[in-house]
Amino acid sequence: MQCYTELTPPTAVSHSLSLPFLSASANNLVVAKTSLLQIFTFRTIVPDPNASLDTSSGGRRASLTGAGLSNSVTGTLQRGDRAPTTKLILVAQYELSGIITSLARIKVQGTKSGGEALLVSVRNAKVSLIEWDPERYSISTISIHLYEREDTQGNPWEPVAEDHVNYLSVDPHSRCAALKFGARHLAILPFHQQGDDLVMDDYDPDIDDERSKPAATNGKGAKEDGVESKTPYSASFVLSMLALDPSLLHPVHLAFLYEYREPTFGILSSQVASSNSLLQERRDTLSYTVITLDLEQRASTALLSVNSLPGDLFGVVPLRSPISGSLLVGGNELIHVDQAGKANGAAVNDFARINTSFALADQSDLGFRLEGCVIEQFGYDSIELLLILNTGELAIVGFKIDGRSVSGLSIRRVPEQNGGSSLLAGPSCASLIGRGRMFIGSEDADSVVIGWSRRLDKLRRRRSVAETDADEEVSISDIEEDIDDDDDLYATAPTEEKQKLAAAPATPDQTDDYHFRVHDLLENFGPMRSIALGKPDRGSLTDTQAGNVASQELLTTAGRGRAGGLTTFRRELDPRISERHLVPNVDRLWAISAVKSTDALSSDLESFDNYIITSTKSSEEELRSAVYSLTSSGLEEMQETDFDPEAGATTDVGTLNSGSRIVQVLPSELRSYDADFSLAQIFPMADEATGAEPRIVSASFADPFVLLIRDDQSILVLRADEGGDLDEVEQGALVKTKRFRSGSLYEDSKDVFRLESEPEIEDDAGNILMFLLTVEGGLQVGLDELDSHSLESARISALELVDPGLSLLPPFLSPDFSIRRNQAKEDLRELLVTELGDATHKTPYLILRSAADDLIIYQPYQASKPGSRDTLLHLLKISSLHLAKYSIPETYDEDQSRKREPLRPIIDVNNYSAVFMPGEIPIFIIKSASSPPKLVSMRDKPVRSLTQLNTARCKKGFAYIDQKGSINFAQLPANSHYSTGWITRKVPFGEDVHAVDYHGPSATYVVGVSQRVDFRLPDDETHPEWAAESISFYPQVEQGTIKLLDQQTWSFIDEYPLSPAEVVMSIKTMHLEMSENTHERQDVVVVGTAIIRGEDLPAQGKIYVFIIIDVVPEPDRPETGHRLKLIAREETKGAVTALSEIGTQGFLLAAQGQKCMVRGLKEDGSLLPVAFMDMQCYTSVVKELKGTGMCLMGDAVKGLWFTGYYEDPYQLRLFGKSSDRIEVLAADFLPDGKQLYLVVADADSNVHILQFDPE
Repeated sequence: MQCYTELTPPTAVSHSLSLPFLSASANNLVVAKTSLLQIFTFRTIVPDPNASLDTSSGGRRASLTGAGLSNSVTGTLQRGDRAPTTKLILVAQYELSGIITSLARIKVQGTKSGGEALLVSVRNAKVSLIEWDPERYSISTISIHLYEREDTQGNPWEPVAEDHVNYLSVDPHSRCAALKFGARHLAILPFHQQGDDLVMDDYDPDIDDERSKPAATNGKGAKEDGVESKTPYSASFVLSMLALDPSLLHPVHLAFLYEYREPTFGILSSQVASSNSLLQERRDTLSYTVITLDLEQRASTALLSVNSLPGDLFGVVPLRSPISGSLLVGGNELIHVDQAGKANGAAVNDFARINTSFALADQSDLGFRLEGCVIEQFGYDSIELLLILNTGELAIVGFKIDGRSVSGLSIRRVPEQNGGSSLLAGPSCASLIGRGRMFIGSEDADSVVIGWSRRLDKLRRRRSVAETDADEEVSISDIEEDIDDDDDLYATAPTEEKQKLAAAPATPDQTDDYHFRVHDLLENFGPMRSIALGKPDRGSLTDTQAGNVASQELLTTAGRGRAGGLTTFRRELDPRISERHLVPNVDRLWAISAVKSTDALSSDLESFDNYIITSTKSSEEELRSAVYSLTSSGLEEMQETDFDPEAGATTDVGTLNSGSRIVQVLPSELRSYDADFSLAQIFPMADEATGAEPRIVSASFADPFVLLIRDDQSILVLRADEGGDLDEVEQGALVKTKRFRSGSLYEDSKDVFRLESEPEIEDDAGNILMFLLTVEGGLQVGLDELDSHSLESARISALELVDPGLSLLPPFLSPDFSIRRNQAKEDLRELLVTELGDATHKTPYLILRSAADDLIIYQPYQASKPGSRDTLLHLLKISSLHLAKYSIPETYDEDQSRKREPLRPIIDVNNYSAVFMPGEIPIFIIKSASSPPKLVSMRDKPVRSLTQLNTARCKKGFAYIDQKGSINFAQLPANSHYSTGWITRKVPFGEDVHAVDYHGPSATYVVGVSQRVDFRLPDDETHPEWAAESISFYPQVEQGTIKLLDQQTWSFIDEYPLSPAEVVMSIKTMHLEMSENTHERQDVVVVGTAIIRGEDLPAQGKIYVFIIIDVVPEPDRPETGHRLKLIAREETKGAVTALSEIGTQGFLLAAQGQKCMVRGLKEDGSLLPVAFMDMQCYTSVVKELKGTGMCLMGDAVKGLWFTGYYEDPYQLRLFGKSSDRIEVLAADFLPDGKQLYLVVADADSNVHILQFDPE
């Protein structure tokens, strides 16, 4: 049973990988976000040199500060430069069972897509081999490998396998993969390659025998001893690292290396455990060993070993040619080891000379801290590396190469003016995605696609940007263009061209050659350390907006370091209303942009709407329409025109002939007007032959066609000629014999459906497709035969997808779909095909609406026919299913469904192409290029009708009719994001945010932030040697500050600084008793802090109690009318990690150190303890079920405790404990009637439901 739902999908990127996944020629990016796997492709956009540099898409990028897309173009990239920009396009995403720990690419034989396969490892030593299945447009699992076995467990006191860090490393030639799991175990998974007994890419005729021809395969695997393998892999085996080399007692990190004939990896290890506290006794304890594997014999050979390496090394980075070898990364240094074992290193701070005796070049003036850094080569043929520090700063690592040997390396910082501070926080991964392009993932900030330019590269560029198609996809072949195959260990000297590239390391003056800028980003709303529930401010809103704002909003902390800030979450959309007009009895409306000629349309830079047509309904007998002109003063009804208000209620309105003809659809006829509303044509629905007068139910426009659905369930297709006159298009026999409930026209300009006309048919109307929903629930897709003005029945029959399988809502729809017996059907009432997306990328979707107003979305894609190169149209169901929040009334009938307002496609609302569903629960369907479609509901409900609106005062907005009958001109809220299904907005602060809570009486937020400051030893008489310390590179500690945030301007209006090394752990707003005598209570802010002085000294803490008072605001800053006032402060012997209000007397419960203590506030500003309970390790959460005295206390090691608080006498009593040791991160009560449940979230991303039942 699923008893919870995610607030948002994971947004923090932990791993990334670039590979040809969708096809052999594709260039894809695979991103892992905890348990979410996303697949992206790229689109390169060359901006208009005359256009603005603002590349934001629907406000998605507006929150990026410090490295904004609009101001990040530096150096030579100025306004008007046609610098191409790479954008991320989401292909698909999947929720996996488990937390992803590694991603790796592997070349296997005979994948379904022809591309490479993907290895995914999760916790508990589990590896999955995944490929792309083009037929189902989804990933497909080839195999799953699990290595949890009891015999791999070492000593009984060793941690279990799941407590160790498990990661993958793959041989560059895809001959095997190694999974490091447990304390010191390797799982080797060999893969079949073409010619396994001879590495074809490393063949050298001077030293090898005559090359043998590889055995033919059928695409599933290589041949083993003449027998064809059924799998792309061989039997895996597990080795202990001690069996490889007895010295690998404490492995640190390993990675497979390039340019070796056999699978070879380098490993960092030590024979004794490293310890910072034993630095003088255990110095330079690490060794680097290169080991080659014999997969057939399951044996290994140590090729070389480098000993006495610094003990703070933590990573091995394999390097491609022309550098070769590997780079060892430590906290204070970088060391390169070539294939002969020669080592060259550089110290990046003053701690290196204290930490190690290893010979290093002195670059300590850089002052780098390399913990958590990521290093990636600039290109497959580059001799320079990009170093990304955990602060987000960028640096360049260059090498001096003499022949095939590296004789030195140097590091230089990228200046800020060149984009050196483009990233706001530390990276988690980096992947090269193209020439001059790299994706950098982060768990602490937005993940970004960065690009760089260099004057030297521009001189070597083989093709200019002007020759590159703006929509051309970057392929892997472009990345690897003109790059020689990897040389083996015994190959000859590098070519002359590579020797020229391997020049001396760049001097600091050459740093100006690199200019970095941000191309695109993936939003990250984590890490969420604290959550507060507040009320949005209404003071800054106008009267038209104030009644349309959420009653509550969710506020969470987000980011770290310079990316720190807050994120607001709202469940429903609050549009920014700019105008409100009262039109009596208005029922529907349409905004129209009409021009007098097609030439006038092409000459205007921006076309604004100039008319609004309304349909009013005062009673069933009084149905009329009206046309209004949009002027600077508002709406003015037009009187002296051929528009007849008494003709009846309008069903739909559209424009044809590029906006020069306005078509009004009435129930019994169509009326066509010129741009000034001069009547041009009346097209009646009466059939002269039969005398029937069917009424129009709905219409769909696609210039020059109009599709009409009538009440007798027949369709009528009209086409406008060059003069704008409408003429009926003949229907085939198949269309005439079927009954249809809904239909939609779509212009397939991008040929997504691939239903082109015959080659001999030429027409300027475009690729117009007609989608029809039959009464039985079937889907028909037809192509309009434009030359003969007829719908050829044979063609529609050939393109008929499913009949009546659409109503079954299967996950995949194809022409060969078979219907199962007794399968439940959905009562579908409406169909719409339109584009969803933003300014970066748009793609068509098929949207279905059921009788209960449920929304189902399908994505079209092409799949190859079995045994043929031709493709067939398939439909993939999107998982973002919308279920209506109300039930169908018992009196529901067909006529009632026809009265519902149809789905409205919106071409451009704040740069989004969206769909709106009016009704009791109005819904927007919004999609960005890097996220799937999301359904966002409006707060102002019900909405009778909505139309797109673009005027000078309401650009790219919309107009809608609210429940009061008013017409509102509105826009989407600024700087908002919709990729999670919530309306989110980021508020950047540029510093770490630890805790936040809402103070209701002052309508402000209290925020605990911190910044890193240098730590200096204090003056101490007992330690006179501290005064002799003379270093320039100081360690850093956090120093906290308590700040008051005004939610109207999102600016800080007051602050209270804390002591050095003191950080905020918890903030809670409580209603406490202020006096023992009067028992007066007041809303106060209680803050718990921790003073962390290192591992040698115990942590201390403090409890602060503030009230927020009113003061005279500063000039020109009316929001500064509140201040923090300290009324109590109490020092504790332990860190105050959690706070809660408790009891009925206005006391507070504080988790301080290894105790939980109940305290009361006294007049003298002290906090009197009245009851306590001894805890064990670290109390991460304390909460009370309000007014009951029942408390839960979560320990980060021991699990959950359930206690009770008594006030007479004061005491805390233990009721029960969790049976398992749960690493509690968060917990809360979950009462259900008379049953009491406790919900707990642990560090392994598991949710536990516990029940307290004393009986």
